[in-house]
Amino acid sequence: MDGVLVIDKPAGPTSHDIVARARRALGEPHVGHTGTLDPAASGVLALVLGRATRLARFLTAGDKSYEAVIHLGFSTDTADAQGAPIGTRYSGPWPTRLEIEAGLGPFRGRFLQQPPIYSAKKIDGTRSYRLARAEARRRTSGSSQVSIAAPGAESVVLDTASEPPPKRPVPVEVTAHRLEILSLEGDRLGLRVECSAGFYVRSLAHDLGDRLGTGAHLSSLRRTRSGDYGLAEALPIDVVERDLAAAVAGVVPLEAMLPRLPAVVLTPAGITRARHGRELGPAEFTALSLRAARDELELPALSEADGWVRLLAPAGQLVGLGRRGSSSGLLHPSVVLI
Repeated sequence: MDGVLVIDKPAGPTSHDIVARARRALGEPHVGHTGTLDPAASGVLALVLGRATRLARFLTAGDKSYEAVIHLGFSTDTADAQGAPIGTRYSGPWPTRLEIEAGLGPFRGRFLQQPPIYSAKKIDGTRSYRLARAEARRRTSGSSQVSIAAPGAESVVLDTASEPPPKRPVPVEVTAHRLEILSLEGDRLGLRVECSAGFYVRSLAHDLGDRLGTGAHLSSLRRTRSGDYGLAEALPIDVVERDLAAAVAGVVPLEAMLPRLPAVVLTPAGITRARHGRELGPAEFTALSLRAARDELELPALSEADGWVRLLAPAGQLVGLGRRGSSSGLLHPSVVLI
């Protein structure tokens, strides 16, 4: 089974839990996801199946859309409702809509965002959330030594009496294409967020609370779109588990994946060259493909660009993805699926 199955993830299970449940329900050993959702979050989680797992990185990089509820009044150590309150609770009047609009200003467009300490970002090879949990255990137990271990890996013991506090993840550049206030009722703020991959809505909630002077954390989060896939295409995981026919019918096939990328259609000889990893030129493109490339994309520019190009068989099957070759007018089949 090859393609994309879009799941409407419920709040509670982890993204890896959903992958495991889909793997069992479909009988497909090769299943991956294309962008982690926190356990407390719900919404679109696109799963790649079979050969489509080789295309996961192209889906992960897509823009995302969310509907979020932010709770003003206090921050938490995880920046969401699952964390422990930190700092002093706010007791003044709640900000007005105009004040919140002004507060959102610096977070629109491109900016550097500090990922949460409790995140999957790596610090010196260790997940940030593992370091944060170890530090929390140390504070609770009063011991100077804590153990950190990833599943299936050996434990590493840190002596926190001699070690500095865990580092924070490095800030990363993100883009908020749209931040729209959906509702404001006292200490509850509803937002629509359209953003680049790697954007943390939890960080937005925390940082907005700092800017407003109220403190804030993310109360709930629902992802409404991930790349090309939205809630309209999504199936609840329990439907996948009880109705295999519905799940199979919901799979987006390989040839329908990555529709935003330009495409060229290969001749039979071109398919053979692609299968063996050999560069492709005009002789390996069909006449239809050449006309489309000349009319819309300009063939030489197509292979000089840094972007990816879909390589299709005459019947429409996705052969693979190509990039600029060793010289002008050539494409190298960097990802081959046949």
